Amino acid sequence: MSEEVLAEMVANVWRVVVAKGDNVGEGDTICILESMKMEIPVEATASGTIRDLNVIEGGVVQEGDVIAVIE
Repeated sequence: MSEEVLAEMVANVWRVVVAKGDNVGEGDTICILESMKMEIPVEATASGTIRDLNVIEGGVVQEGDVIAVIE
C-alpha cells in the first residue's frame, strides 16, 4: 500500500533530506519548505521506502502537490 505525502501550502523547497529508495520512519523529515521566511519540515506520514520523490531544492510546491510516495 502506498502513502502520499502532500504539500499543505504554497512554498519553496528549501532542502530535500531524503532520496528515492531511502527508508523512512513515520515522523522522519522528508524535506523542509520555506514560506514567509519560516522553515516548515514535511514529515513522513508512514514508515516505508521512498518510491517517488517529486521535489527538488529550489523548486516550488502548490497546496495539495504530492511531495513523495512512501511504499
